[in-house]
Amino acid sequence: FVSFGGLRLSNTDVTYGGQGTHHTQDWMTKAHQNGTEFLNVGPLRDDVHSGVKPRWQPIRPGTDVALMLGLIHTLICADLIDRSFVDTYVHGWDRFADYVIGHTDGLPKSAEWASKITGIEEKAIRELANEMSSRRTLINVGLSVQRADHGEQSYWAAAALACALGQVGLPGGGLAFPFGAQGNVGSGQVRKRVPGMPIPPRPKGSQVISVSRFRELLDKPGERYDFNGETGEFPDIKMVWWAGGNPFHHHQNLSELSRAWQRPQTIVVQEPFWTPTAKRADIVFPSSTPLERNDIGGAENMLIAHGRAVDPPGDARDDYEILAMVASQLGLEARFTEGRTGDEWVEVLYELFRVENDWAPNYQEFCETGHLRHPDMGEMGENKQVLLSDFRDDPAKFPLGTPSGRIELWSETIEQYGYEDCPPHPAWMEPYERLGGAGSEHWPLHLVSNQPTVRLHSQYDHTEPSAGSKVAGREPVRIHPDLAQERGIIDGDVVRVFNERGACLAGAVLDDALMPEVVQLSTGAWYDPDSEGMCRAGNPNVLTRDKGTSKLAQGPSAHTCLVDIERFNEAAPRVEAYDLPQIIQRPQSNNDV
Repeated sequence: FVSFGGLRLSNTDVTYGGQGTHHTQDWMTKAHQNGTEFLNVGPLRDDVHSGVKPRWQPIRPGTDVALMLGLIHTLICADLIDRSFVDTYVHGWDRFADYVIGHTDGLPKSAEWASKITGIEEKAIRELANEMSSRRTLINVGLSVQRADHGEQSYWAAAALACALGQVGLPGGGLAFPFGAQGNVGSGQVRKRVPGMPIPPRPKGSQVISVSRFRELLDKPGERYDFNGETGEFPDIKMVWWAGGNPFHHHQNLSELSRAWQRPQTIVVQEPFWTPTAKRADIVFPSSTPLERNDIGGAENMLIAHGRAVDPPGDARDDYEILAMVASQLGLEARFTEGRTGDEWVEVLYELFRVENDWAPNYQEFCETGHLRHPDMGEMGENKQVLLSDFRDDPAKFPLGTPSGRIELWSETIEQYGYEDCPPHPAWMEPYERLGGAGSEHWPLHLVSNQPTVRLHSQYDHTEPSAGSKVAGREPVRIHPDLAQERGIIDGDVVRVFNERGACLAGAVLDDALMPEVVQLSTGAWYDPDSEGMCRAGNPNVLTRDKGTSKLAQGPSAHTCLVDIERFNEAAPRVEAYDLPQIIQRPQSNNDV
């Protein structure tokens, strides 16, 4: 089991929509007991559960594609390619292989070439290629490796490596996306969803952009953009209505976002807490938390009745009630609510669920019991499931959804787009900065800004257990002891992490579980800039660049980030992120509603 980008158990405790049975650790333990070896390819040694005794192959962050291509080159030169597989199931193998060998650009993507980029010894790359070829090998790619400059290439190159090994569609072989990213991956079950409220259709001709290009949307009205084969023009945004989420946590280069945030005339935020986003709104509607309203939750093989535990404080209302009140002022209340309260909608949606699931109890009984289990869904899902096994058994009967019906390592569709930053085949493309490459002469360390273990993204950063994890009142940054010694840093010091884009303060934690040239500062600290823009709380997105991965996907490239670090020798400023804003009372007017 070769995992690029880690396989962290803390990520598997959560799933979009709700987590049911926590199976990942049990699965890993059983696989290990049955003889599966785990190889962690990444900059952090503890990114794979230590209980399965994983091997660790350190690699310079952002160079996974170079390693994959070096492995493929080794397999080609050793005549270890499963020729029957690539001839039958792969479209464009020969053209891709010409690139790997160097026929198209004069640059062989050899183990020697890959070694110079990745920092991995040439011998280790050759040995790994031979080991993967001689054994049943599953290649897993986490979400983190594709959130980097040219990040799409990591997934495509992983698919190419799996094709070179010829094990796609076989039990325990091929490729997987993305174990370790969330809890339900590999469960073999598709959650039965409760119907949602009716939503009007999107207006015809409306534009779609990647959410990671949100800052440009605000900042660059009239500018043209490319996205997945289409072009568009950013409109002039006059008003932003944000319900759920914290862009001043997850977006890159928060200084740029702060400036762009000033352009719209009005910003409305629905939020239970005074997050950095709420503090930067013109209008804040205080919304309730999940514990303060009735709702229905899904959890893989379960449906959960989320009964209100306490009433909302003060003027807080649930999101539905807030929007119903706004609709009333617009003369749209009847159309929006259809005459129902939020609690009545919850019951209606449950009854719609019962129409397709006649085994389910009535709503009253469901609420009293508190949950139900789907009778045809077990605790562990299917005992055996193999990605693309049907395709391997009969590619004519079970073609893929690609234009060719096969795994495409050469895409005529992408070729037609003519993107200079995304060729029509898996390829190594130099990122805008990396260790051993561009920018490293000025910024010698790579910043890993992974997901925290004590909260989900930035949620509840102001409470325990997140608050209890802080070091010197700030987000902890892990530093290798050798690097700390060089910089005169000890455990608990306040340090300054900085680059040309910004700076933040963090609390030093010395740990040898990461590469010496890597520092790790998790995302989610509430943004708290001083007058110079330095974040006092330790949000790493003051350091990241706001650039799309490519014109194809326009995803975030946060994991391409070089920095430096130093001990902060001044008096450490107080963190103000959790302070309440100043509330100014104004007199009531006749126009108030």
